[in-house]
Amino acid sequence: MGYPSVDRRRVLAAAALGRESGVPGPDPDDGEPIRAVAGEIMDISPHLIIIETPAGTEERLVIAPWATAWHGQDVAPADLAAGSMVTMRTRAGRVVERIWADTTRITGTIQSISGRRDLTVELDCGPHRGHRTITIPYRASGRLQVRHPMFEPGYLFDAIGIRQQGASLALLPATSQPPYPARAVPAPPPAYAGLQSRISGPATWSDTFDQEERGAAYPMLERQDTGCPDAGVSCTGLPYLAVGSLLQVRNLCSQRNANVPVVACGCVAGRFCDRCVECDTSPRGRIVELSPFSYVELGGDLVKGCFNAQIGLG
Repeated sequence: MGYPSVDRRRVLAAAALGRESGVPGPDPDDGEPIRAVAGEIMDISPHLIIIETPAGTEERLVIAPWATAWHGQDVAPADLAAGSMVTMRTRAGRVVERIWADTTRITGTIQSISGRRDLTVELDCGPHRGHRTITIPYRASGRLQVRHPMFEPGYLFDAIGIRQQGASLALLPATSQPPYPARAVPAPPPAYAGLQSRISGPATWSDTFDQEERGAAYPMLERQDTGCPDAGVSCTGLPYLAVGSLLQVRNLCSQRNANVPVVACGCVAGRFCDRCVECDTSPRGRIVELSPFSYVELGGDLVKGCFNAQIGLG
């Protein structure tokens, strides 16, 4: 998903600005680290899960007695099927406490809707992500449409669901739909004056990153830098950054911090002038979209879809 030579670009930018380039990764002062692990389930029991990682290696991890799992709904970890693709939150190195199975996030602009009970929705997910066809099962349609009252072409859509037999099923609303069309994002406040050391707002996640990637998509990138005609749109007073910049991201709910490299354009995230209500109510406007690994290691829950965050330059 990202752009080449991100590490090199960060080092060169830091040299040009006369500051340290920073080191990607979690803050070592945050206490016991959280580690994200992903792979395909080979075998699972109430106490042990064996996966094949994207690199083709086998990992055996202990499932904590208090561990929980989600596969379209809350389930017992041992009920997950072999072959499921999982993202897991672990502590103490190899102790699993939370599992998300076949979980996907579906974010974009509604292009068309068809069907009577189960709905088929065509989405434009932005110039980097293309078009996507999803299914909304009848059992989930009421809940999704309550949070998406403008359920018609031209409006934004954001849901969490699962991949099943090659299809994407939208099951839970990830946000309350903004009331304006996707091409009518409210104007940002007066130009960023460089006086804010940190900016607050919702941090979200996307599954369009490489599976084990740690990184972020950011709305306010130079269009020439990214080759993205939709870059540079946000209702939040964000500074312009370049690909390769390092963001200091703080989860205000978990109080965890990490330096996360900007690896992609967040042009779709920039169109959402919404709030996050996890642990408090955030200001409007998404400030960063994280890869699942970065999101989980900052203490986020993939099903909740956002956390209140602060960002600064790393």
